[in-house]
This record gives sequence, C-alpha cells and structure tokens, in this order.
Amino acid sequence: MLSFGNLPRSVLVLEGLGMVLLVLSYLSIHNYVHLPGPLASQQAAIGMIFLGVTLMLPAVVYLVWRLVQGFNPLIREQQPPENTQRNPSPADKKDPGSQE
Repeated sequence: MLSFGNLPRSVLVLEGLGMVLLVLSYLSIHNYVHLPGPLASQQAAIGMIFLGVTLMLPAVVYLVWRLVQGFNPLIREQQPPENTQRNPSPADKKDPGSQE
C-alpha cells in the first residue's frame, strides 16, 4: 500500500492545511478558541469545515488513482509487473561458505 510519505509535497501541504482548518473549526465551535471578528461566527466555522475537507480531497484522489493503477493489470487479466525489490541479487545468491 502506498504510504503518505510517497505523496507529492504540494498534496501533503494541502492535506496539512485541511487538517489545521478542521481542528480550528472544531475548537471554534466548542468555544476552546476565540477567533477574531467574522471568523468567530458559526457560518465561518462551517465554511472552514467545507474548505478543510476540500483541501484534503487531492490526497484522496491521488491515493485512489495509484490504487487503480496497481489493480489495472489484475482487472485486464494480465500478469502484474514483477517486483524486483524483494528479489535477491546474484551476489546474495552465492553460498557464503564457498571460497571463490
């Protein structure tokens, strides 16, 4: 599975901003934080919730897109690409006890 560390930096920044807006709106709604002026209203908190969720959507789209690309060979009944990361190199296949 694709980890969040593999996401592009811009998508991670948008994800972080969305989380900050969601936390800020939650704290504002429950009166833990008092925001200045027009940001203190309930309508502004609801707007921050929608904006926070909207900012988190690019990460969702990116993860789903990568997932669909991974399943594409399976859906088309083709062989999936060979994973070469786990295959030992020819040097590792040699017997450690043999002297050459």
